[in-house]
Amino acid sequence: MAQPVIKHRALCQDQWQLLRDGDAVPAQGQLIVSLECWQTQRQALLERGSPLGIWLGCDQPPELIAADLPHFALIAIHFPTFTDGRGYSYARLLRDHYRYAGELRALGDIGLDQIYFLGRCGFDSLVLPESLDPDSALAAFDDFTAPYQGASDDPQPLFRRHQRG
Repeated sequence: MAQPVIKHRALCQDQWQLLRDGDAVPAQGQLIVSLECWQTQRQALLERGSPLGIWLGCDQPPELIAADLPHFALIAIHFPTFTDGRGYSYARLLRDHYRYAGELRALGDIGLDQIYFLGRCGFDSLVLPESLDPDSALAAFDDFTAPYQGASDDPQPLFRRHQRG
């Protein structure tokens, strides 16, 4: 059974297949491949003509795929443990520095207390761990109503938002 996916703050049917290293590349369908798979099978993946996604590990910064961003409809960033925050930085780099506008997905060890901040950093979808209740996860997007800092979802800090309002 597939894990629930939240996209744009709503539960959705996931159309993406996560391809594990060593798996055969299917002829069609939306695939999320590892960086290693992309590097070794790039041409075959492009020739498929189906939407393509890539997933980065916590030790694989976006610089490694910067030149290839137009090829990806989705970029997934894996959080191996809740204490590894590099994925937040990678999301900000993708959204703010590289101007990546496609789907940005978080997967891995995600807790309820992280969901609000994932959205602030630019993630617009996430794969829920089996341990999380989907309704609680959706409610977590509204844990805070007035963030002080600017972020990918609103670059203006609170004092600037008050000045423009």
